Amino acid sequence: MIINKLYEKLPLVEEWIKSLLKNSSGQRIPLRSFTFQRLPNYYSSATVDSAKVVLVDKIPVPPLSDFGLQELRDFETGDYAGITYLDTYFIKRQFEEDESLHFHELVHVVQWQMLGLQKFLLLYGVGIIQDGYRESLLEKMAYNYQHRFQDSLETFDVENAVKKELDRINSVWNVS
Repeated sequence: MIINKLYEKLPLVEEWIKSLLKNSSGQRIPLRSFTFQRLPNYYSSATVDSAKVVLVDKIPVPPLSDFGLQELRDFETGDYAGITYLDTYFIKRQFEEDESLHFHELVHVVQWQMLGLQKFLLLYGVGIIQDGYRESLLEKMAYNYQHRFQDSLETFDVENAVKKELDRINSVWNVS
């Protein structure tokens, strides 16, 4: 079963993430140092203050197929504008000022905070394998909130909205 395979490979992915974050620690920019006008209206100060950004030319993605996760090869080779690991997200330099992209990645920061490393990785991996990248549970949530942010100036509490959705997912998947 795929969930067992993902669970078995978690230590490799976790080690890769921790190594990446350690190696990029000198490049991390506090999100607060960006001059986004709208973001602070959607997230708590604690979340905005905890988030870090690394500007890159190429998005770092774990070598999942090398870890024996051939099912995630397409994800591994994707061309992404950004990716989030725990409280840090990596975005391509050309999107540095794209507040909507920062909003999207900050949804993932909240998901990581609420789920923790293992649950996040399991839900993310299973979601991609079952539904593809764009329709996976956690990505779909982030894209839906991002579109809401883009399409309306009406603010909403992202953290509360994410919590409600994760509670629903936890009850269906029984991953609490």
